[in-house]
Amino acid sequence: MDGAAARLHCSKATIYALAGNREDLVRAVLVAFFKQVSRGTEEALRGPGGAGRRLRAYLEAMAEQLRPASARFLQDVAGSPVASEVYERNTRIASAKLAELVAEGVAGGEFRPVPTGFIAEVISSAMDRIQQRTGLGGVEGPGAYRELGLLIVGGIRADRPEEDRTEEDRTEEIHTETDRAGESGAEGRGAGGR
Repeated sequence: MDGAAARLHCSKATIYALAGNREDLVRAVLVAFFKQVSRGTEEALRGPGGAGRRLRAYLEAMAEQLRPASARFLQDVAGSPVASEVYERNTRIASAKLAELVAEGVAGGEFRPVPTGFIAEVISSAMDRIQQRTGLGGVEGPGAYRELGLLIVGGIRADRPEEDRTEEDRTEEIHTETDRAGESGAEGRGAGGR
């Protein structure tokens, strides 16, 4: 607490006025952090387009909102029972929202009939791995969320003949391929390919 008080330029008494002990303080900080993340992702759920587009937009918004979370922050979350509890609760909430979006897509015929609970568990597990930055096969951060969205939507999308696809679908596919090509070029330059 001494270090936190010094960095925040306040007294320990001020910090303890906000939270009775270290665990309460950790909980309060993380709850505030995840509320901010939630505000940033809710807009994507209400955004334009079908369920698939909004699912991908939600995951990309989540990546953007979580960008400030350093590797050390995520290690601290994983190492603290209180922090893990808050994180797991928020991951369950996010997974439930995505399951509702998948169910909407199934009901609307955009997605093939799938067990939404299973899809939510797959998304939740993948989000945990992305957060922990483990076993991602070289894809990290926003790229990992983008790939997860493409993987899920591509895997559950109902097969539709070309003539049934909207102009929005075709434009979205072109943008996705352009984004991937741009990322590949940036990765090559970043790895010493300048």
